[in-house]
Amino acid sequence: MPDFPIVDTHVHLYDIERFRYAWLSSVPRINRTCLIPDFDAARGNVDVEKFVFAEVAVSDDAYLEEAQFIQQLADGDARLAGIIAHAPLERGVEVEETLDKLAALRSVRGIRRLIETERDPSFCVADGFVSALKLLPAYGFTFDLCVKHWAMTYAIELARRCPEVTFVLDHIGKPDVRNGLVEPWRRQISEMAALPNVVCKISGVITEADHARWTRNDVEPYIAHVIERFGFDRILYGSDWSVAELTHGYAEFVEILDGLMTGVSETDLRKFYRDNAMRLYRL
Repeated sequence: MPDFPIVDTHVHLYDIERFRYAWLSSVPRINRTCLIPDFDAARGNVDVEKFVFAEVAVSDDAYLEEAQFIQQLADGDARLAGIIAHAPLERGVEVEETLDKLAALRSVRGIRRLIETERDPSFCVADGFVSALKLLPAYGFTFDLCVKHWAMTYAIELARRCPEVTFVLDHIGKPDVRNGLVEPWRRQISEMAALPNVVCKISGVITEADHARWTRNDVEPYIAHVIERFGFDRILYGSDWSVAELTHGYAEFVEILDGLMTGVSETDLRKFYRDNAMRLYRL
């Protein structure tokens, strides 16, 4: 366990009494309100100094209301230091009105438009989507890339076409850990790491494994490859709580990471667990 406070770059908070989240119906284990007190109970003895909210695919186009609600939570708890909000980038430059409203919320640091949930992920390389992405640097916003392993080619294309945008690859590109597939994910991670405008969140890995029978040996090689390719200047810690509760407890993932990082210098550990996040998300 790190002997210093860490920064968690990927926390989901949601209130099922306030908003509707259609996707929760398929995951009854976490189909409940999850707010900051619940996060604190889940993290146990892991000392989290700051954390970043990641949008939760709220239904009914309530993404602005979601961001405003999370900003209210942040106003009451300084640990909630950043917000990654949804914005409908597929609308092209017309999304600028939405970006203006999000920029008015002091804690918004980035945008995420889920790609993994789309039947045809190629929508994200359409001209309109790319034009919208290119607006983000003017707001100081990053873009969280959330794709399944089979759509990594589109993530790579986006990062290449928008070198001025800082991309954050969520959940190490969601490799098929369950079936032990390595290629082409392994090669594509190397391609992503070769692009200087991409960093990678080491998060959400165990939920890509067999939920009932996963072992450390299943997930560790994937994480190790990401560390090797991106290096300690370009990786971030993220718990993916509450989704992580589908497979493991909060501290369990930290313990796995600690095992992989045995012998790593404290400087590099601090980069991974806090310093990179503080810089990237301006926390």
